Amino acid sequence: MLKPTCFLWSLFATLLFLAGCSQVPGQTLASADDDDKATDDGFVTLFNGKDLEGWTPKIKGLELGEDPKQTFRVKDGVIQVNYDKYDKFDRQFGHLFYNTPYASYILRLEYRFIGEKQIDDNPGAWAYMNSGVMMHGQDPKTMGKDQDFPDSMEVQLLGQAEAVEAERSTANLCTPGTHFVQNDKLIKAHCNTSSSKTYRGEQWVKLEIEVHGSKKIIHRVNGETVFEYEQPQLNDGTLLEKGSISLQSESHPCEFRNIQIKVLEE
Repeated sequence: MLKPTCFLWSLFATLLFLAGCSQVPGQTLASADDDDKATDDGFVTLFNGKDLEGWTPKIKGLELGEDPKQTFRVKDGVIQVNYDKYDKFDRQFGHLFYNTPYASYILRLEYRFIGEKQIDDNPGAWAYMNSGVMMHGQDPKTMGKDQDFPDSMEVQLLGQAEAVEAERSTANLCTPGTHFVQNDKLIKAHCNTSSSKTYRGEQWVKLEIEVHGSKKIIHRVNGETVFEYEQPQLNDGTLLEKGSISLQSESHPCEFRNIQIKVLEE
């Protein structure tokens, strides 16, 4: 007959064994550290909130992967664009590339501009509270060392100072090295205004970009559709079916968070 103490240890070991056997064969248990875990609505997190794993910077004038002044950094769970280590900007536009290209997807994130002051030698008034998210971009490995922007479709992000009455839309479309079609017309203008509201100060703004390969792209701000177009293409007419995604640094401090993507099976 087992002594009571031995019986309890035997029972405890049996319960542990049964608990382990309840796992489905071949399945690994998810943990709080699984950054790629899909949400209930099918979105997958691209930014883990801790570091820039999966992302690579390209700063104008530097080689891919070099960012000695930490233009892009992680602080308090957000990706921050910061110029506190710059003596001057010197038109060193930068982009932080996600390492995986995509074709058809919904990308969503939140952004905000920090403060009302740019680095002193900013490239112009147009760059005030100005950043962007680049889609269908070229492979950063193919960018020239001194190239300003990747050939891409840029969702231009603009803010406005609290004290300024002038309206300033966001989620506009800019086209470095590209064109697009809207209402059956080929559009070659570099920047094109959306129908969004003006978002002032340091408030967080929700951006959603729905991309269907070379067919259709939709920009949404805080749930409202503000811009739609078709046939994104290089200047030579080559349709853009897929490409890189990157976040921009354009001389005004800003932050990005809650960066998620849902791949569309098309």
